[in-house]
Formats: sequence, structure tokens, C-alpha cells
Amino acid sequence: MNAKTLMIQGTGSGVGKSIITAAFCRQFFLEGLKVAPFKAQNMSLNSFVTEDGGELGRAQAYQAEACGIKPHVNMNPILLKPSGDNMSQVIVMGKVTENRNAKSYYANHNKHETAVQKAFGHLSREYELIVLEGAGSPAEINLKQWDLVNMPMAKMAKAPVIIVGDIDRGGVFAWMKGTYDLLEPEEKDRVAGFIVNKFRGDLDLLTPGLRQFEDLVHKPVLGVIPFCRDLFVDEEDAIPAQACPTRHNGMGHLDAAVIWYPRISNFTDVSPLAADPSVTLRYVSDPGQLGNPDLIILPGSKNTLDDLQFIQDQNLADAIVDRFHSGTFILGICAGFQILGKTVKDPDHVESRKNEVPGLNLLDFETTLMTEKKTRQVRQTTLSSPLLQAGLPVVGYEIHMGKTDFKTEYVPLFGAVHTDHPLHLGLTNREGTLAGTYLHGFLDNEELRNALLNHIRTRRGLAVPEAAFHYGEFRDQNLNRLAKLLTDSVDMKKVKEIINGNW
Repeated sequence: MNAKTLMIQGTGSGVGKSIITAAFCRQFFLEGLKVAPFKAQNMSLNSFVTEDGGELGRAQAYQAEACGIKPHVNMNPILLKPSGDNMSQVIVMGKVTENRNAKSYYANHNKHETAVQKAFGHLSREYELIVLEGAGSPAEINLKQWDLVNMPMAKMAKAPVIIVGDIDRGGVFAWMKGTYDLLEPEEKDRVAGFIVNKFRGDLDLLTPGLRQFEDLVHKPVLGVIPFCRDLFVDEEDAIPAQACPTRHNGMGHLDAAVIWYPRISNFTDVSPLAADPSVTLRYVSDPGQLGNPDLIILPGSKNTLDDLQFIQDQNLADAIVDRFHSGTFILGICAGFQILGKTVKDPDHVESRKNEVPGLNLLDFETTLMTEKKTRQVRQTTLSSPLLQAGLPVVGYEIHMGKTDFKTEYVPLFGAVHTDHPLHLGLTNREGTLAGTYLHGFLDNEELRNALLNHIRTRRGLAVPEAAFHYGEFRDQNLNRLAKLLTDSVDMKKVKEIINGNW
């Protein structure tokens, strides 16, 4: 089987490529096609671990979910995870290969191109349709010779290209026209049309501009997608500017504050709370924003020591400890778990130039970053603890390079895996006032999440909602809403003609 292809490129980063790709994936899945996503090279601090322990961009995992299939590293053969302003961890086919700056990364261009070709070839033989996503802009003329993910990928995949522009930022016609003008003639020939994204206003007032733009580039505008404030989707690599609106249900709201440090990663861990109508979720980077929350979450980080230093320099560390002693529940996830201890060390400078930084000292352990990265999915059940009853299922995944040395016995939250220390996956203190875990995605587990939130509510004197929120159903409903938003706004008949080569 050689799959048909469609590629979504954009005028720049953040214009909606990932979400529109997911929308096309979902719609074609709903129509019964065997469809898969593909992004040759992704730069993101949000990642996911597959069943066989490979790491790929979270956006491609979300797109795979839209397709009704399990994520695989073939969908994102190269992932770059920035650890500094000019340094990234390079992950090829799900495994870390090295840390590189931009110049040294491009020196391996031919090797990376081969990996991309093989990955795409595997998918092409297994699926009927592949929806490809570009990165940034196809018109980055200073980087074009090393481009793996935009027009060279479209040529490799024989894919027609739809270019997306974000009208909400302003200047969309100049942005789309400038992008098109900087393409080579053969690249222009691959452009099948444009989509204007995030429109709010009177479409009748926009229409004359659309027609004039089409006359200039001799390509059609295939649709105008309206700005949708309450659509809940996985963000690729940026915390949403607009938080998911909280819907009041007559119950007391649990106030959750997420610490927002510069290298925050895998913030989709808190998405189930952002979507829950009985939880108010907000991001905090300054003590003045903290208030008196019921729950403080320390999320993941790609540079734990520097982010730990950041919260200390901001006086956030003292504020978090103060709120803890005043009754706020503290939850640390991955790097956030490490931050709860006495010290985080980086003797080999895996992530930082610092050797060690003192932690919050809320738990008696030390963490040392190692060169070997642990990536695996975990399926376990909860143990009886001050937080949770025994036997609740938990599915999550680990992505970390730290080894934690526990000096005190705490209460384990989950059963141990293989020869791990019993506290490795997660723990709580005997008072049930804080928790830490290496498991990303553990809040996606419905029973576990609701039990944990109800524990916090009880401690804080908040009412327990009559009906528990079901995040999995919510995600599925929003994927279907995303597909409908696409079909209501885009000429899908023309898109299918483009896929079939009739344009």
C-alpha cells in the first residue's frame, strides 16, 4: 500500500498547523479511512512515550488519537527538546542520540534525512492516507538547505500542500503572500491552496480580500476557520493564552496553581484539571500571583536545575513552602517531584551548567541527573495510602534522566515495577499533605484523579461534586467538535480532489 498524502504547512509557528492536522486526521478517521499523522522533525518540550518506550512529540500523539490509532515513533522520527537557548536534546526514532547546538545538528543532515525517509516509508505501506505537518514556515530562506520538514518533505511524500495563516495576529494576507513569494517555482506548484485560521468578525467584510488574494497568487482559499474560544485541544508547545473557561456547577471550586517556570515541559499533564468544570487552573510565575490555592502543582521541566534556580530567584520557593505549611496540597510531577527533595545534582552537566541546586526540602531525598534517559509506559494499580484506596488502575509514562536516592521511608502510591525502589513511581507522606510521582499522564486516569481531588477537597472543606468529571469522554467530544469545525469551514470536496490529484 502506498498511502495518499496531504500536507499542512503554515506561515509561521503557532498559526494552528498541529490542530488543523489533527482536525483533518479526525475527519478522515470518522469517514472510515485508515489515516495516520506524520511530522518529520518536531521541536517541542511536550512529548509522549509509546508502548515500546519510544519518545515522540505530544502533538503527534494527539493526532494519532484523532486517527483512532496508537502513537508510534515513525509518526515523528526526529524530536528536538531544547534544554537551553542554543542547545537541544536530539531524539531519533524515539531514542536520545546526543545534545547538539544548531550548527552541529545540521552537520548530521544526511543521517537524519535517511531516518525520515525510512519512517515515512513504513507509514506509507501501512495506511491509506497520511496527513503530514510542517514546522515553522517553509520560507525560512536561511535554513532552507537543511529543511527536512516542509517542502523537501512534501516532495519526498509527493504531497499537495495547504498553507495555513493566522488572521488573529493581523497581516494574514501579507504573511501568506510573502510566504508564497519566497518559495521556489516547483514548491509553488505543490501549493494546492490556503486556509485562513482563527477568524472572528464578519465574513462578508473579509471576502473581498480573499478574492483579491486569490487573484494575486492564482491559488484558492479553501476555507476560513473561525476562532473558537471554548474548544479544548492539546497544545503542542505553548501554554494556551486563554485558559479553558471554568463552568460553575454550584459547587465549591478547587483552586489549582501550576508553577510556570521557563523550561516547563509536558504541561499537558494538567490538562484534565484545566478541563474539569469544578477546578480553577491557573499558571503562576511570581509569588504575588500565588494567593492561597488548594493545590500547587510543580510540573515537568527540561532543565530542572535552572528552573529550580528560577523559582528560588523569584522567591516562589519560599512562597510554595509557606503555603504547604498553611495547608495547601503540593503535587510534584517528574522534575517537580525532584524539586520537592533536598538537592538536585547534575555532575555530568546533562541539562545545566550548574553542579547542584538545593530543592524545597519538603521530602528527604536527593536526585542526581544521569546521562541515560528512562522512557517507558507503566501500567500499575494504586496501593492503600492516606491519599488513595488500593486497586485503582493507573496508566502513565516516564521520561526522565534522574536517579532519586530516598533517605526516609514514605508511603508508596503505586506498585513497584521490576527492580525499582518502591517509592520510585510515586509517594506521599504519612499525613497525606503532598505527593510526588515520576509518572506523566497519571491524572488522565479517571478514578485516580477524582479520588485525589476529593481527598484535597475534604482537607480544604470544599464540597465534592455530585457527578465526577470524565476527561476521556470530554477529549473525544472535543475531537469530534474539531472535525465539525473543519467541515463547516473548509471546502472538503475540494480538499478530497486535491488528495486524489484532481486540482
